[in-house]
Amino acid sequence: MTQIFNFSAGPAVLPQVVLAQARDEMMDWRGSGMSVMEMSHRGKEFLSIAAEAEADLRSLMAIPDNYKVLFLQGGAHSQFSMIPLNLLRGKTAADYLNTGIWSEKAIDEAARFCEVNVVASSADRNFTYAPAQSEWRLNPDAAYVHYTSNETIGGVEIFWTPETGDVPLVCDMSSHILSRPIDVSRYALIYAGAQKNIGPAGLTIVIVRDDLIGHAQAGTPTMMDYQIHADNDSMYNTPPTFAIYMAGLVFKHVLKLGGLAAMEQNNIVKAKLLYDYLDASAFYSSPVAVDNRSRMNIPFMLKDATLDGEFLKQAQQHGLLQLKGHKLVGGMRASIYNAMPIEGVQALIRFMQQFEQQYA
Repeated sequence: MTQIFNFSAGPAVLPQVVLAQARDEMMDWRGSGMSVMEMSHRGKEFLSIAAEAEADLRSLMAIPDNYKVLFLQGGAHSQFSMIPLNLLRGKTAADYLNTGIWSEKAIDEAARFCEVNVVASSADRNFTYAPAQSEWRLNPDAAYVHYTSNETIGGVEIFWTPETGDVPLVCDMSSHILSRPIDVSRYALIYAGAQKNIGPAGLTIVIVRDDLIGHAQAGTPTMMDYQIHADNDSMYNTPPTFAIYMAGLVFKHVLKLGGLAAMEQNNIVKAKLLYDYLDASAFYSSPVAVDNRSRMNIPFMLKDATLDGEFLKQAQQHGLLQLKGHKLVGGMRASIYNAMPIEGVQALIRFMQQFEQQYA
């Protein structure tokens, strides 16, 4: 049977050892007689799972004690609203960097609650780069500065941390969280959907500094108030219990592999293999500026776009799945998150070489 490699942008590939452990514990979690999916979220069994998952995430990311870790629902989309509702704190404007589709979604939602100042945009080159901070037009009176550090669709990643002075920095890290070390203390709030590097869809991680909690504007729905979730240890309502359990298994797996420094080295090697091949080929090309090429999501184009369908057909026959680019960008996209083994990237390159030889 052909080995399958799943290049989906999300929900994405999970480590096989994690899936195997979840399989083994599916019917009976550690002698409890219950599946995790059957447990009360207020029972001692699940509370221990959630506490251990939080402790391991804190260890992985070196999260300071003055930050809350929240396990929420609603994906990044709900955070697009929760952030202005909680972080405006009486101010009327917020700064946003526009580097692609997910930035635009965040901007459009924030505009429902405040004046949005777009500090810079890469729309002029079809979102294939990230503007240097020297080009940003920051508002010193902004409630916060928001940016998306990895645009999943466009494959644009920002590897540096913006300087925003006293204005809180907020970041959507959905598609590269846990792929490399970051200094959490330089951020006021970090959020990420789990379905890329953390676990199954349904869980959203929010890491927020203590002093920014408790300032939700009047009329904020209860479920949109960070204070409510912080006060209840993310158990105000029934959380996505199985997704939290799976995330906890992933956290332990990454710790065993050497943590985020080890993940970064693996990801550098994998991404370099594919980018080097793209750069050496006249048949394929990468549309993204070299300095902003994502290590997680690698879009590429065929010289002849009429071959896209045949490429995808043959790729699937070779066990290479979910390579079709997003409909707004076209072409192909290989998402090579932490759990994608180097063998998957090597298999993709071998197929691309064969296809190039066949049609060049």
